[in-house]
Amino acid sequence: MPRQVKPKRTTGLKKAKKRLDKLPLDGAAQPLLQSLLWRVDRLERQVRTLSELVRDHAEDADRLVRVVGEDHEVLRRELLEEHRELVRLRKQTRQRRSKIGLAR
Repeated sequence: MPRQVKPKRTTGLKKAKKRLDKLPLDGAAQPLLQSLLWRVDRLERQVRTLSELVRDHAEDADRLVRVVGEDHEVLRRELLEEHRELVRLRKQTRQRRSKIGLAR
């Protein structure tokens, strides 16, 4: 199933950068705030990536549960059929033995 591309949301970071440009800051504060804004931007990207990974993991887990459930059902049917065949064989053997006069 192809992943849907979501439009990028405008973050509060862009607004903060615009406000930062308007503020009268001395020379030492500007690099510090730029660094903080870069870190916030990086954290937002990491959170977005982690959210996508968590969603993908949940989808994979759902698929895995479905596959295991289907396999479990197939195995259950096979075991049930084997059991029925064994019961059928025992019954036939019992009938044959009773016809020729043998006790169990």
